Amino acid sequence: MLDARAKTLLKTLVERYIAEGQPIGSRALSKYSGLELSPATIRNVMSDLEELGLIASPHTSAGRVPTALGYRLFVDTLLTVQPLARQELSELQGAIQPSQPQRVISQASQLLSNLTHFAGVVVAPRRQQPHIRQIEFLKLSETRILLIIVTANGEVQNRILFTQRNYTPEELVEAANYLNQNCIGLDFDQIRTRLREELRVLRSDMTELMSAALDASTEVAADTSAPQYVISGERNLLDVEDFSSNMARLRQLFDLLEQRTSLFQLLELSNRAEGVQVFIGGESGLAPLDECSVVAAPYEVEGQVVGTIGVIGPTRMAYERVIPIVDITARLLSSALSAP
Repeated sequence: MLDARAKTLLKTLVERYIAEGQPIGSRALSKYSGLELSPATIRNVMSDLEELGLIASPHTSAGRVPTALGYRLFVDTLLTVQPLARQELSELQGAIQPSQPQRVISQASQLLSNLTHFAGVVVAPRRQQPHIRQIEFLKLSETRILLIIVTANGEVQNRILFTQRNYTPEELVEAANYLNQNCIGLDFDQIRTRLREELRVLRSDMTELMSAALDASTEVAADTSAPQYVISGERNLLDVEDFSSNMARLRQLFDLLEQRTSLFQLLELSNRAEGVQVFIGGESGLAPLDECSVVAAPYEVEGQVVGTIGVIGPTRMAYERVIPIVDITARLLSSALSAP
């Protein structure tokens, strides 16, 4: 537990470091903290904060900088969130319009990037699994069969099946007729459930073909329901002073943004909590983000959480400004997507 004096000095140190980007010494703390303390007293408090792991002293300077733990305490208990400027709020409200639902996802990502000068990311709502209209098998060779799946919305998915035996055209028609009779109108999950039950009673010579079709439908379902991402402003990170001196870390960060799977798993955590979540440095569990912070919030459609928005930037970011930008953007996006 920190006393009021230590909290004030830590808050002042973090705020000045975010603003200046240089280690903060006792003279600056005395000037900006509003506390009438001697330099010796300030140094003693700084020493205590350093022992607690909240600040660190770079070898090249007598000043201190906040650690990830220090940022965490600052964000959780000391931060004073600033309301958005009227111009920024108007820009958000004007750009995210219910009349353009097909564009609001990309607009939200771009706005997050423009307003924070970092990278903005939006995980789009998962598409609902389509229902099946028709299934066909087309023989390509003795052991290769083309599975054709037509969904209710007219989308066509093709998968090549490799079989152990040579199926006749008549057997393929029989299998297709069976699936069309039993699976039309179902989604992929329902089809898999039904086929698993039916495999026990099917003739043994048809089991292999149906099992292959079942595996293929699993791949199709994964493709159609995979999350979509919109990331804007990655190039802004090239201009971040904290990153520009470490090109190896920057490459790792860009690789992470390109691969997206790990980042999606992190952002998914925000869907399980209310309001804005802040992941600082190593809290993300992703090495490329050790010197980054991710500020994220879920958004909803008709009261149901469907995706996440966020900002990726350095740990030395103006949290008091970025947090309300992310929060308000999530609310406006929810409103726009829920509008009739």
